[in-house]
Amino acid sequence: MNRDVYVIGVGMHRFSKDHIPKRDLYFTAGTEALKDAGIKFRDVGALYNGYIGGGMTEGIGFAKDLGLTGVPVTHVENASATGSSAFREAVWAVSGGQTDVAMAIGYDDMRLMGNPMSQPVRGKKKLPSMENLMLPAGFFAMWAQRRMHENGTTIETFAKIAAKNWNHARHNPMAQRRADHEVTAEEVLASDMVAYPHTAMMACASGAGAAGAIVATEAWAKKHANGRPMIKVLASQSQSEHYGEGHIFMGAVVGPSYSTEITGRLAYEEAGLGPKDIDFVHVHDAFPIEELMYYELLGFCGPGEGDRMLADGETTFGGRVPFSPDGGLIARGHPGGPTGLAQVWDATRQLRGQQDKFQVEGARTGLVHMMGAGSICIVHILQKV
Repeated sequence: MNRDVYVIGVGMHRFSKDHIPKRDLYFTAGTEALKDAGIKFRDVGALYNGYIGGGMTEGIGFAKDLGLTGVPVTHVENASATGSSAFREAVWAVSGGQTDVAMAIGYDDMRLMGNPMSQPVRGKKKLPSMENLMLPAGFFAMWAQRRMHENGTTIETFAKIAAKNWNHARHNPMAQRRADHEVTAEEVLASDMVAYPHTAMMACASGAGAAGAIVATEAWAKKHANGRPMIKVLASQSQSEHYGEGHIFMGAVVGPSYSTEITGRLAYEEAGLGPKDIDFVHVHDAFPIEELMYYELLGFCGPGEGDRMLADGETTFGGRVPFSPDGGLIARGHPGGPTGLAQVWDATRQLRGQQDKFQVEGARTGLVHMMGAGSICIVHILQKV
């Protein structure tokens, strides 16, 4: 990146199944981010709206509630990686010198969407595709069964990952699923089956919500730190699918698993760090199979060692590198557009030491990862400086 970039403000509207107008979700996340940054909307030089389920002019209409300042507004859409993509655009707008302050806001209500992966209609017929015929739950179920066949992973392992994330979300005020007790793997296994081996409590929570982040130059970050640690964006990497000899569709709906390995490696190289330097991780854990695979693909353990890493307690609070400390997609929720920005919200507050009962002790560096349908992977590394 040409200029150093810092996160100076974050804001969220709680993810939930409540019927809240999307305009209100957007306004809350935006105003909370501005308040957290200690700036006015007129200070923002570029705005990136991330949403999947709305109309083409919806986001720019919502932005007018924040102020009529003439700010350039861009709609970003990239499946589950929409919020992460909007954040990346804001980062690069500051890094490249387009503006000193940029803002990303993601919002959605999954209940108002049709099938977001449906193909365009030509004439009276839809183009045939696997995405039209099979929901993501089916893709991830096949990925999980392949893991069970090749590595001996048990359904209990998947249940333990889900239970961990439900328990991480218990004290997160922005989480959609907040249990009033400690969730057990047995409880997860007893919930309704969605697509074997994944049960309902293993599936990501889909509802409504919004999240926002503001990034700026070092000068702006210093001016508005207000005694808080400054949070620097050390790496911002994105990759789509790579072609290889004999290439076939190898992964779940998010594409082949090696996309995470490649993108993660590029992010480590950009940041000048490695997995041993990371204190906590956010991943696209729409189902437990993903989190399990990302232990290995992001380099936190060797191939086939993820089951042991989980069993040894390395991925929860007090462990070597907690995954999804805010509950992840499984428990914090996955409304679509704002999900990647919700990760940035938690990562920023973790690095500032603001997350109270779900704080990662001594956190200095965090990695946030998202996958999007159609094969897009995005990884950011944030660090307290």
